[in-house]
Amino acid sequence: MSTPGHYSEVWRHRTPRARLLLWVGWVALVALFVWCWELMTANTIWVFVTDAPRQAADIGRRMMPPEWGYLPELMVPLWDTINIATLGTLGGVAMAVPVAFLAARNTTPSAMVLRPIALFIIVASRSINSLIWALLLVAIIGPGLLAGIVAIALRSIGFVGKLLYEAIEETDPRQVEAIEATGAGSMQVLTYGIVPQVMPAFWGISVFRWDINIRESTILGLVGAGGIGLKLNASINTLSWDEVAVILLLILGTVVVSEWVSARMRHAII
Repeated sequence: MSTPGHYSEVWRHRTPRARLLLWVGWVALVALFVWCWELMTANTIWVFVTDAPRQAADIGRRMMPPEWGYLPELMVPLWDTINIATLGTLGGVAMAVPVAFLAARNTTPSAMVLRPIALFIIVASRSINSLIWALLLVAIIGPGLLAGIVAIALRSIGFVGKLLYEAIEETDPRQVEAIEATGAGSMQVLTYGIVPQVMPAFWGISVFRWDINIRESTILGLVGAGGIGLKLNASINTLSWDEVAVILLLILGTVVVSEWVSARMRHAII
């Protein structure tokens, strides 16, 4: 209770200066959104946008009924897609493991040289989409499954490497100290103190990446990197929408099955 001639300060969540900065931030954010919207829609033909629902309904009608007789022809491209994802994942994991150990603070032999290089490799891999990798590789080594496999592998390095090196850094140091106390060398410490702790995370990350690669490999054929995407691109170019419907349903079914397999494998491992 305040005495006469005195007053108690009223508590406020933010100071006047903080409220002013907050409002300035919101105004700047709205202005940035408006500017970006105008920039993105500067060349938009709004007649096409307003006509889009009618066009989508027309394509949907052409897709029905799906051309199920086209399904046997898709089995080999589907198998190629699964092989692209699987071999690409194996290659990406094989390259990501040493990169992850070089990037982790507690296992890198050189924090000033090798760790920045490993982190750069991880960032570079994650910054470029697999479709862009495939586009570049098709131009370098030619179209086909090899370009798709290498594209998936290069894309997987960053994903697996980042999650794995974070798992390595989160290992319990007490187990490492116990191994070191026995007089073990650096490789023995790595083999018996760190690797057993990260193996569950390693298998979980690898299976999860394989599941992602199944989805990404389905579209690599759009740029000539093999797989079912080649059939999808050909059917779209010839306006065979009933065949497109079959391909899309097959891709959906494949992704659902791969998601189920991935979940079961992660549950069994972890």
